[in-house]
Amino acid sequence: MIPLLEDFAVLKTNKEAVIKTVIIVLAATVAFASRLFAVIRFESVIHEFDPYFNFRTTQYLTKEGYYSFHNWFDDRAWYPLGRIIGGTIYPGLMVTSAVIYKVLHMINFTVDIREVCVFLAPLFSSFTVLVTYLLTKEVHSDGAGLVAACLISIVPGYISRSVAGSYDNEAIAIFCMLLTYYLWIRAVKSGSVGWAAGCSLAYFYMVSSWGGYVFLINLIPLHVFALMVTGRFSHRVYIAYSIVYSVGTILSMQIPFVGFQPVQTSEHMAAFGIFGLCQLMAFTTWLKSKMTEQNYNIFFNSVVAFLVSLFIFAVIIVSALGKVAPFTGRFYSLLDPSYAKNNIPIIASVSEHQPTAWSSFYFDLQFLVMAFPAGLYFCFKNLTEANIFIILYAVTTIYFTGVMVRLMLVLAPVACVLGGIAVSSTLNSYMPNVDATATSEALKKDGAKKETPAKKDSKKDKEKSDNYPYKSEVATGVVAFLTFILITYAFHCTWVTSEAYSSPSIVLAARGGGGSRIIFDDFREAYYWLRQNTHEDAKIMSWWDYGYQITAMANRTVIVDNNTWNNTHISRVGQAMASKEDHAYEIMQELDVDYVLVIFGGVTGYSSDDINKFLWMVRIGGSTPEGSHIHENDYYTKNGEFRVDREGSPTMLNSLMYKLSYYNFGGLYTEGGRGTGFDRVRKAEIGIKDFELEHLEEAYTTEHWIVRIYKVKPPKNRGY
Repeated sequence: MIPLLEDFAVLKTNKEAVIKTVIIVLAATVAFASRLFAVIRFESVIHEFDPYFNFRTTQYLTKEGYYSFHNWFDDRAWYPLGRIIGGTIYPGLMVTSAVIYKVLHMINFTVDIREVCVFLAPLFSSFTVLVTYLLTKEVHSDGAGLVAACLISIVPGYISRSVAGSYDNEAIAIFCMLLTYYLWIRAVKSGSVGWAAGCSLAYFYMVSSWGGYVFLINLIPLHVFALMVTGRFSHRVYIAYSIVYSVGTILSMQIPFVGFQPVQTSEHMAAFGIFGLCQLMAFTTWLKSKMTEQNYNIFFNSVVAFLVSLFIFAVIIVSALGKVAPFTGRFYSLLDPSYAKNNIPIIASVSEHQPTAWSSFYFDLQFLVMAFPAGLYFCFKNLTEANIFIILYAVTTIYFTGVMVRLMLVLAPVACVLGGIAVSSTLNSYMPNVDATATSEALKKDGAKKETPAKKDSKKDKEKSDNYPYKSEVATGVVAFLTFILITYAFHCTWVTSEAYSSPSIVLAARGGGGSRIIFDDFREAYYWLRQNTHEDAKIMSWWDYGYQITAMANRTVIVDNNTWNNTHISRVGQAMASKEDHAYEIMQELDVDYVLVIFGGVTGYSSDDINKFLWMVRIGGSTPEGSHIHENDYYTKNGEFRVDREGSPTMLNSLMYKLSYYNFGGLYTEGGRGTGFDRVRKAEIGIKDFELEHLEEAYTTEHWIVRIYKVKPPKNRGY
C-alpha cells in the first residue's frame, strides 16, 4: 500500500510540474505574440528615435567588427564636433544583436540584421516572463510566480518599451535587471560563491546595456543596510555582497562609457560605503569571538569613532580635490522634480522626464495599482530577507516613477510581482472555503451513522466554522471577483497594446470619418527625399529629436541629435529657431547649415510638432550666454498666453520657427467652415498669412505637410 501511495505522490508532483511548465511556456509565448502588432501592421519598422541610432550602430558592428566599432568616429553627428561612438554608448544591446545574428548565420539561418533588431525586444520579453516567475517564486511561492509571469506577459507598462521594433536599451535591460535581482536573492539565501558570481555577471550585462544600472547598485546596498539594521545580517549576506560588489565593480569598469565612474562618482559611493561597513561588521564579529565583552565594547566604540571620523574627513578631502564627481542632473531631478526645470531645461524638455499623471498609473498597470499595496501587505506579513528586498524595490520605484514617467518601465515588473503575490495569497486563503457547503451537507447525511474519529474532527471543524457564516458564498464571491478582475485586465492590456503602443512614431496612423485607418508616412517620405536629392555632405539643422532618424534614414550630417551631450550646441539651434530670420541666418552660416527641417502638424492635427515644442527651444536657447537676448516672456501675449493667431506676441510671429512652419499655409483650407490658414492643432487661424522668406527657400513639403524642408540660400556677393 505504501509504495502505491509513493507512486501516486510522484505522479501528482510530475503532473504539477507539467502544468507549471505549460503555464510558463504559454505566458512566454503570449509575451512574444502580444508584441508583434507593429510588425503585422507596418512590416519590419524600427520604432521611435533612439532605436534608429542603435540600429545604425548595430549595422556598423556586424559589418566592420567590434574593434572598428569601438574606435568608430562618427562624422555624421554633431557637426562639426563629431562623436566617438565606442566610448559614448552602452554596447550591450548591439553586441547581443550581433551575436544572435552571427549564430543564426552559423547554422545557415540567413536573416538580415534588421530582422534581428526588430524581433529582439519580443524575444527578451519572453525571457523576462521566465525570470519573473523565478524571482517571485524565490520571494513567495510557485503559485505567485505563475500569476506574476502571466501578468508581466501583457502588462502595458512593459509592453510600451518592448514591442517589435522598439530596439532600445530597455529592450534587454529589464530582463538583465530582474535576472540580477533573482541571482542576488539566491546568493543571499544560500551564501554561495557561485550564485554571487552569477549575480556579478548579470550585473555586468546590465551595466553594458543601460544607464539605469545605477538603480541596481544603490538598491542592493540598501537591502544589505536594511538587513544590518533589522539584525538579519549574516555570513551569507557578507559573502554575497562582497563578491557582487568587488567582482561586479571590476567588470563594470570594463565598459568604456562607464570607466572609473564606479569609484569616482557620487552615485556609486553608497555601494562603496556599504562594502566597507560589511568588512567592519565581519571584523568586529571575529573580534567579539576572541575578546571579553568588556574589552570588546571599549575597543569597538573607539574603533567606530575613529573610522567614522576618518571616513567623513576622507569624503571632505576627495570632494574638495574634485576626485569624486557630483551627482548628475538626471539624478538630482529624481530627488527634486523641480530641479531640471529650474536648472537644466534640456532634461526637462524630454517628455519621458515629466512627472507621472495618476491616469498613467491606471493606463499602464490597470488593477495592479490596487494589487500593489495588497502585495506589500503580504510581504510585511511574513518578513524574510527576500521579502525585505522586494519591499525596498517597490517603495523606491513607486516614488521615482511618480517623479519621472519613463520609470513606469521599472515599476511594471515589481507591480506584477506584488500583484502575483496578492492574487495567489488571496486565492490560497479563499479557495479551501469554496466547498465548505458540500462538506457541511455530507456531515448532516452521516449524522445518524456511528461517529469515527475522523468524523468527530470534521464536526469540530464545522463547529468552529459556525462563527463564520456564509463561508462558502463569500469565498465563491471573492474568487469570482478576482476572476472578473483578471479578465478585465487581459482586455485592458490588449486594447492599450493595440491602440497606444503598436504604432511606430515614424509611421503615423489615424481613423477616418468612416472608421477606416489612414496612414501618414511623411517622415520616411521626407528622409528618402533628403537621401536622394541632397549632396552627400549636406548638413541638416533640425531640433534634436529628429537627429538620429535623419542620420540613419537620410544618411546626412546633422547639427544635433538625441544624444544631447552638448547643451551649448543645442542652444545655438534653439536660438536660431527663436530668432528673426536675419539673426537666424547668421547662426546657420556659423554652423554651416545647408537645409533646415521642421515638423508641422497644423494640417493633419499632429500635436507633437515643433510649434508645440517651441517654448523648450526658447528656454534652452536662452540658457547660455550667447542666447542672453532671448527671453521666454517675449513669446507670450500680455495676458501670458502662447498664441499663433492675431493676438500672438510680435516676437513669436516673427520668429524663424513661425515662418518655417506657416510658410504658404495662409492660403490653405484645412477644415470646412473655417477660414484659410486654420491650425488644427492650436485651433486658431494664424496671425500673419502673407510673408516671404529672404534667406531660405522651400525645398520640399511632404504630402500631409508634416515635414517641411528648406534650403539655406548662399550669402549674397559683397558689393551688390
